[in-house]
Amino acid sequence: MEIALFGNPNTGKTSLFNVLTGSYEFVGNWNGVTVEKKVGRLKNRSGSLVDLPGIYALTPLSKDEAVASEFLLENMFTSVLNIIDASQLARNLHLTIELLEFSKPMVIGLNMIDVAKHRGIIVDAEKLSEMLSVPVIPIVARTGRGCSSMFNTFADGEHPSSQHFRIDYGESIERAIDEISSLIEERTLNRRWLAIQYLQGNQTIISRINAETDSEHIQQIVHGLEKRLGRINSRLTIPQWIYQKRKNYIEKILSAAIRHNKQPASETLTDKLDAIVTNKFIGIPLFLAIMYLIFHTTFSWIGTPVSDQLDAFFSGPLTDWTRSLLAWAHVTPFIRDVILNGIIAGVGSVIVFVPQIFVLFFFISWIEDSGYMARVALVMDRLMQAVGLNGKAFIPLVIGFGCNIPGVMAARSIEQPKERLITVLITPLMSCSARLTVYSLFAGAFFAKYQALVVLSLYVLSIVMAMIMAKIFSFFMKNEHSVFVVELPPYRVPNLRTLFRSTWDKAKGFVRKAATFILGGTIVVWLLSYVGPQGLNVPIDHSFLAIVCSVLAPIVAPLGFGTWQAASALITGFLAKESVVSSLAIVYHVPHGQTLTGMISQAFTPLQAYSLMVFTLLYIPCMSTVPAIRREVGSRKWTLFTVGYCVVLAYLVSFIVYNVGRLLGFQ
Repeated sequence: MEIALFGNPNTGKTSLFNVLTGSYEFVGNWNGVTVEKKVGRLKNRSGSLVDLPGIYALTPLSKDEAVASEFLLENMFTSVLNIIDASQLARNLHLTIELLEFSKPMVIGLNMIDVAKHRGIIVDAEKLSEMLSVPVIPIVARTGRGCSSMFNTFADGEHPSSQHFRIDYGESIERAIDEISSLIEERTLNRRWLAIQYLQGNQTIISRINAETDSEHIQQIVHGLEKRLGRINSRLTIPQWIYQKRKNYIEKILSAAIRHNKQPASETLTDKLDAIVTNKFIGIPLFLAIMYLIFHTTFSWIGTPVSDQLDAFFSGPLTDWTRSLLAWAHVTPFIRDVILNGIIAGVGSVIVFVPQIFVLFFFISWIEDSGYMARVALVMDRLMQAVGLNGKAFIPLVIGFGCNIPGVMAARSIEQPKERLITVLITPLMSCSARLTVYSLFAGAFFAKYQALVVLSLYVLSIVMAMIMAKIFSFFMKNEHSVFVVELPPYRVPNLRTLFRSTWDKAKGFVRKAATFILGGTIVVWLLSYVGPQGLNVPIDHSFLAIVCSVLAPIVAPLGFGTWQAASALITGFLAKESVVSSLAIVYHVPHGQTLTGMISQAFTPLQAYSLMVFTLLYIPCMSTVPAIRREVGSRKWTLFTVGYCVVLAYLVSFIVYNVGRLLGFQ
């Protein structure tokens, strides 16, 4: 059994997926969380569940919405699970009707009944089930309440086919539906559903039908229908006629299945908060203030103190215990050096920043799940419009703060091809969590009292540079009509279980990379620093690493950090940005009892350190992000262009920062 999970954006679809499968996918209280289908095994082992992108209708406007229509055409599933928001039935039922017309066995999950009840909305699930002729199960997906009933419903086969569901669209449209249906030779899909989708303008369906049938004949039917409807009301298109008929049908359902037990409040708490956070004058400053508070908490109150203790443990007791153990086991000096000076010094220098990563992601997950992030997109719309994008493009950029890869993928939710391409091109400029390790190292060494402010300045710089590049790119691309529509969900207190799982989901990638890419890269860097033309265990200044990187050092000298050590760290940064720190830990060999922070403070000046942080922020995307860009843009040329312009931009901005800083006397 394979069940397809459909629903509007922000109806709790991904939360329900997590409850029913026991797996965990990213949950956010905003649109566009799911950008491709995800498949999970049901807990009762009876089948699989496919989580599809949130859509308002089956007619796709963006790449991620097209996934849903294409999935229906594949027809490789047994039943449909449609999740709807009990507090927004009038909007949600439009998609439900389209799914009912598809004529697959179907179950409806009536979610957010707690939110509806709080608003005084009482939904009669039995009456709704009776009118739609499919099971309707009240649930609260965030807590799992009522979700166990779904297992029983699917297991018992109590989800009848909706093949008898039918709305009368009027004589003219019904005649056109019958005529188109008679021309379609499809045997696996409902031909009436295909005909209705064709009349609605679903391009995915239109392309398929035109390729398999007499498209000219169908076009004649459509033109004839347009003329007949035009004589009745020339202002309505065929899709608008269909929408109006469905709307009338939904109103009948709502009048029978819904009652209000209290008068709706004239102004809810959400309305009061929105008057502040979406204000055009204070919205952006408030967002920056919240980000500053998050960084201050991360670096000054929680994250850094724990990281310092962890750093002391790695450089002290752990190193001593390991050295004693290796001596007792009579391990060869070469292997001993690999473990102590390579693995523990290199990987350990990255692991010590895990507490800061966890704290930062905890707060980011909080503002995502609370509903605030959707407001940020709305507030940023005016700024985004000025650079040729719209507020919806800001969501992939914010996701890019965690990791650039899901940020690049999230651009699929943008309808306009030009805006989608520009968003992919600028997302690598976003300061991902991997770069945070570099900021933590240098900010802790040189700007201890102002760590939060320094890190915030880098995040702001990433947004500013992304906006500038978006404006430049938009000059060379065809202008498109852009419409920005974003749903503002009600504010809610995040579920702690979901919050911690979301934090772990974001941070585990950091830990996984430390145990794979960074471990391998660290060993290679250490080996190159250990071997030279004279043999093994040579002075590091005479190693192969120093010889190769000394050639590159003069190139970055105008940026303030023209040493071979800095050049070596930037090269390994292409593997993963965390490798910058692990490489520095190796090339600046930390004596026993000292820390990497202390060694760095002797090798750089504050201005050089800031210039290096800026370069790390903007230069080449990591090795994992490059293939993601290639998949989304579908072009090797655009992928190489992204890598190239990022390097050039990083060089120019770092050059300006360093030399302006020198002129101002900061050297």
